[in-house]
Amino acid sequence: MKKEVSHSREEESIEAKTRWFRSLSLAERMDLFCSFTELALEVNPKLPELKDAQQTKRRIRIVSKT
Repeated sequence: MKKEVSHSREEESIEAKTRWFRSLSLAERMDLFCSFTELALEVNPKLPELKDAQQTKRRIRIVSKT
């Protein structure tokens, strides 16, 4: 995993993030997955108790600044 800081907008695109993720080894990807899981559980310890997500019948509205 590259440990450097960039302030380039081009490196924030989904394509750049995908290239970065694909550059990781399987072990690095699993470490990242475990870190995200631990973070989610720290923020919300009741996550394992929640039921499976259900599809909503409500509409989703996307608001963007123009």
